[in-house]
Amino acid sequence: MRVLIIDDDEQIRVLLQQMMQWAGFEVLVAENGKVAMQMQSRQPADLVITDLIMPEQEGLETISRLKKEYPGIKIIAISGGGRIGPEAYLPAALELGADKVFSKPFDVQEVVATVKELLGRAS
Repeated sequence: MRVLIIDDDEQIRVLLQQMMQWAGFEVLVAENGKVAMQMQSRQPADLVITDLIMPEQEGLETISRLKKEYPGIKIIAISGGGRIGPEAYLPAALELGADKVFSKPFDVQEVVATVKELLGRAS
């Protein structure tokens, strides 16, 4: 099972990457949606964890493109919300097809449990 992590914050990318690897997943990381879409076309992930506010291509656009091109993909959206708070973006992510949303700071164990649940792997 492959997980693709998209976040422009390197610390969050590294944290999630380590946690997913410890949980036994193959992990790819990208710093924005544009890079992530290129990676996804070469090495499709089963689940994507994406930040919503990023340069180049932000998360909402990425979610809608992923859902269109890979209908079966599972998506978790995370957001610190920028200047207006995560409440503004997370509902939109769900409407576009995200399976689950978390606001930053999030509980890493909870995110790992959600990934396992979405991919049908018991903890």
